Amino acid sequence: MISVQEALQTILNNTQDFGVEEIPFLKSVGRTLKEDILADRDFPPFNRVSMDGIAVNHRFFDQGTRAFFIEGVQAAGAEQKTMKVASNCMEVMTGAVLPENTDTIIRYEDVVIENGIATISVHILELGKNIHSKGKDRAQGDLLISKNSIISAAEIGVLATVGKPTVKVAKMPNVMIVSTGDELVEVDEIPLAHQIRRSNAFTLVSLLERLNIQAKTAHITDNKELLKQKIETFLKEYDVLLFSGAVSKGKFDFLPEVFEELGVEKLFHRVAQRPGKPFFFGKTNNCKVFGFPGNPISTYVNCLVYFYPWFAKSVGFELKEETVILGEDVSFKPQLTYFLQVRVDIKFGHLVAFPVKGNGSGDLASLVEADGFIELPRKQTTFKKGENYPVIRYR
Repeated sequence: MISVQEALQTILNNTQDFGVEEIPFLKSVGRTLKEDILADRDFPPFNRVSMDGIAVNHRFFDQGTRAFFIEGVQAAGAEQKTMKVASNCMEVMTGAVLPENTDTIIRYEDVVIENGIATISVHILELGKNIHSKGKDRAQGDLLISKNSIISAAEIGVLATVGKPTVKVAKMPNVMIVSTGDELVEVDEIPLAHQIRRSNAFTLVSLLERLNIQAKTAHITDNKELLKQKIETFLKEYDVLLFSGAVSKGKFDFLPEVFEELGVEKLFHRVAQRPGKPFFFGKTNNCKVFGFPGNPISTYVNCLVYFYPWFAKSVGFELKEETVILGEDVSFKPQLTYFLQVRVDIKFGHLVAFPVKGNGSGDLASLVEADGFIELPRKQTTFKKGENYPVIRYR
């Protein structure tokens, strides 16, 4: 049985590059960018009017002029106009090019316009007021978005601005989620007294959708030959297999034996943690195999703790690490790393975690009451209120 740290490092040593694909930029939200995005021109590309109002030559205001003849209008989207008489003004709209021969904008709220004359009501005027100068935000060639960034709505706007109708992103792995067990029935079925509905597979589907992975699912009963036949095909067709159940020591937990017979190289089986101790990880030349224990909390924890970092490193982005303050004393005597379910609150600007009392790793409903798991190290037995520990939040 290996430690959590050894298990995670083994997994991170076996990441996989799935390559790069080019997709429409509007389809790229949540994907990992695989090219640097540079400014194709200055931002803004011209001296931009940032308030509706009038454009003047500041020197005439300095000389005491307060009434300006309106020579014309500079609309947003129109070619730059030139004010012919320097002592005049031009009406300007937000987003317009600053007219040639002007250098300051006075907003309409500070102007009275009558009979083609704009009279200024302010007594102090800063040179260059209400002008967004050319290149002030970014210069042509500047780096706007770094490779390996996760694309959000903010990045979409930048991609549109620089004229990127398609963008290079990391390809996604082809993933199959497999549930096992004779006791499981489909969601729309009414289970018999000895049966339960198949839930872990759909929990995993949703956890992977948070990473933008569209996984497929399959269910195989506790029949060794059928398991072997189906898994042999899956190993050839998929980059990753995620299993829920059949990796422990029960009489019908055939997966470790099937994996061995199919040539899956076992990298570890059993981790010194609770929940999720029987976790299996292995590989073939083209496929990684994650065998999660069947209890729902075990499946949930192992996906967050191990699969998420594996995927992040495979496609090139970094998961943010968080810590929380423990909100009450906790005692845990087994020499295991303890992933404790917690509710996370904000107290005086700090994240504070309060334990959620569940009924073991089979208590699926307790996930609804929690926000995440804190990782309590195996070499301690008491954990004091006010101490900081790593947290993995799922909401």
